[in-house]
Amino acid sequence: MTDVRQAGSRTASATRIAALIRKETWQLLRDPSSIVIGIIMPLAMLLLFGYGLNLDVKNVPVAIVMEEVSDDARGVASGFELSDYFRVVHVKTMAEAQKLLLAHTVSAIVRIPPGFARRVQTNDAEIQVIVHGADANTARISLGYAQGAIGTWMAREAARGRMLAAASVSLESRLWFNEANESTYFLVPGLIVLVVTLIGTLLTALVVAREWERGTFEALFVTPARSSEILLGKAVPYFILGMIGFALSVGGGLLLFGVPFRGSFLVLTAVSMLYLLVALGIGLAVSSATKSQFLASQMSMTLTFLPAMMLSGFVFDIRSMPWIIQVVTYVFPARYFVSLLQTIFLAGNVWSVIIPNAAVLAVMAFALLALSVRLNRKIIG
Repeated sequence: MTDVRQAGSRTASATRIAALIRKETWQLLRDPSSIVIGIIMPLAMLLLFGYGLNLDVKNVPVAIVMEEVSDDARGVASGFELSDYFRVVHVKTMAEAQKLLLAHTVSAIVRIPPGFARRVQTNDAEIQVIVHGADANTARISLGYAQGAIGTWMAREAARGRMLAAASVSLESRLWFNEANESTYFLVPGLIVLVVTLIGTLLTALVVAREWERGTFEALFVTPARSSEILLGKAVPYFILGMIGFALSVGGGLLLFGVPFRGSFLVLTAVSMLYLLVALGIGLAVSSATKSQFLASQMSMTLTFLPAMMLSGFVFDIRSMPWIIQVVTYVFPARYFVSLLQTIFLAGNVWSVIIPNAAVLAVMAFALLALSVRLNRKIIG
């Protein structure tokens, strides 16, 4: 008898959830939400642009591989060490440096090959610079800085009375993961973040607030629907809409812009679903905490959309921001999603990047959805 009652309860719950999903789907189709631009957004933009906008690239982590120990090799390395634009990591082998580059621990590798000092004297020495090309703008600037660091070493040698021909040292450069040096390859994956954020958070943030403003939310109080069922019924249509937007963005990036894709579509879909759950959690929490569509839209815009554009690494290099802003970026889930997208698209399944970032998104999704249920249960009583 107990099993029959439990089965009946599960059936009734599924029926209620299906009805709520149908209701919210028709509501979404009949009345698409529009995002209102108000007073808070200009203030947020002022703060974000004032502190976060910096097109100078500084503190670029670079791995230096000295395959010979000589005064000339140490002199070149010191040119990078003394520069404000680089943060030098010394490694012994190219294999070790490549692992750091794959994990995006460093953004460039400077390789000083064997016989460098001897070849400097014959004016045919080479220094190899390999740059992580996921961010085409940063890569171009980093290459210019590398040439400047080598030029600094040559000028210092000239000041000591040692005359080096202009062609004594040539720079051999390569861009990993973005050989064409196309900024589109870097920007298109970041646009997926904005699309998923827009659908998952900004639209979802209006659903409960809209019910309050129209006076229809009270009708749910007298139904047997639980708070978790109500939220699930409201979230599912937007989750499906978000995945459709994600699929269109990925398809457009691959077909229209020719963005290379070196990872797994299954992994990409899984991490995107995690981020969409985070976005839905934020939207539902904001929507449950406010009873005004205007306030809900402004809060969601401030908490998600602007940080996704400004503080995620999508447009501006996080390392170039003040340290306090760098710390703040860890709070925003878009930072982790941007890192995942750029890695999966351009570098492939680099698990040392995918696993920790996906784990953070999973924890955020669970915490935010649990908070949404708690806030909604408090409202319904």
